[in-house]
Amino acid sequence: MHKKLQILYHLKLLQWLGTEYMNPLNLESSTLPQLPNDLEKLREIVSQCHLCDLSKTRKNVVFGEGDPHAKLMFVGEGPGATEDETGRPFVGRAGQLLTKMIENVLEIPRSKVYIANIVKCRPPGNRVPTPQEAHTCIPYLWKQIEIINPRIIVALGATSYQYLTGDKTPITKVRGEMIDFQGRILIPTFHPSFLLRNPSKKREVYEDLLKIKELL
Repeated sequence: MHKKLQILYHLKLLQWLGTEYMNPLNLESSTLPQLPNDLEKLREIVSQCHLCDLSKTRKNVVFGEGDPHAKLMFVGEGPGATEDETGRPFVGRAGQLLTKMIENVLEIPRSKVYIANIVKCRPPGNRVPTPQEAHTCIPYLWKQIEIINPRIIVALGATSYQYLTGDKTPITKVRGEMIDFQGRILIPTFHPSFLLRNPSKKREVYEDLLKIKELL
């Protein structure tokens, strides 16, 4: 099943990239092996994933963590060095800042939200995931969203926003907007790592979080 899943996902990716087949294959999502409707079973599958080259350099898969019934979900770009070591999302410097944002501004425990990334394995050198890596991995995220069913999704940074929505509008122009997203509300904002480099932007994210707090 794993080999079949790998082949089908790669064929689907080639189709997304514009490849045409001599004898067209039916690669609609309904023909792909169904991912389980259970987070722990999904975690088991993701932990054994080798669908892209990121699996060759990772130490740990970073699946995601938090309340499986969370109303609020944060989606980042990909794991960093600390996350790769621990297998947990957002536990490095950027993660510590995110935790403060959640607990001090939203006034809810971090454990009451769900935190995940576009890709589950660390890109070498913390580079941005390639389109192939992101499109190969994102079906896992779609399934997480389906299972958790959050009311609000916060896209942390441009990469997260782009791959969630397909929109390449700069994050500076959409930050803080409330976007209708598959019957949910999606709010893009700056990534915590960006805030560490640009502390003056924290005020804007603080305003975004106040909007989220009001919605909650």
